[in-house]
Amino acid sequence: MSEQNGQVALVTGGAMGIGGGIVESFAAAGAAVSVADVDEAAARGLVDRLRSDGQRASAVIGDVSSLADAERMVEETVAEYGGLDVLVNNAGIQPTASYMTAEEMDEATWDRIIDINLKGQFLMSKFAIPHLRARGGGTIINIASVQGLQSQPQVPAYAASKGGSLSLTRNMALDFAKDNIRVLAINPGTIDTPLARGAARAFGDEDEMLNLWGSSHPLGRVGKTSEIGAVAVFLASEGASFMTGEFINVDGGYMALGAWAAGTD
Repeated sequence: MSEQNGQVALVTGGAMGIGGGIVESFAAAGAAVSVADVDEAAARGLVDRLRSDGQRASAVIGDVSSLADAERMVEETVAEYGGLDVLVNNAGIQPTASYMTAEEMDEATWDRIIDINLKGQFLMSKFAIPHLRARGGGTIINIASVQGLQSQPQVPAYAASKGGSLSLTRNMALDFAKDNIRVLAINPGTIDTPLARGAARAFGDEDEMLNLWGSSHPLGRVGKTSEIGAVAVFLASEGASFMTGEFINVDGGYMALGAWAAGTD
């Protein structure tokens, strides 16, 4: 029997990409999964596919940056399944039009990225924590990024949001350890997602760019969404029960590669 049997997991941005991979991993591990997304058609399509495979899944539709939506999505999940054990704060954006310096970036673009990528994690956590506490504890997993540790040029809002996610992870881990609520983060490298493919098209041929980005990782390829999902499932398991306030890089070795080593074998 899977260790996730009986768990209830809420995954934001869960309809596709990394979120979809996380949803599928939790469902395969035996959890009941609530798919939270602004894209209703995509969310319900994934839910229908999971249910057809005999897995427990439902959709909650809303914008994580809206206080009212965040509260409602948590409450709908709890009403559906009777509680909540795991929150995965995955929802995030990096619009292709947002590649610019801080000097060039307009306020509206900055605000939208920060609102979804960082404020959304705060709001969803705010409303999930009382329900995790009521179950005797639980797990919050924030999807951050290697760009929360180091940065590429021209992504000021995205980099700031992901750095903020890591700091929020540490803070909430301290504040809610007494409630047996563990808070952790995953830093993906380049993962094959619609978001990554959209960015690739902005710079050239989609597949060529993904292969180029993959070749910069020591493992020589981009990651798969299922590889993020597998780590998320582990972090929510008893096997990770003494872990909190920490992040895991799932990046093909990218953060291990020093800049001085570029171009060497």
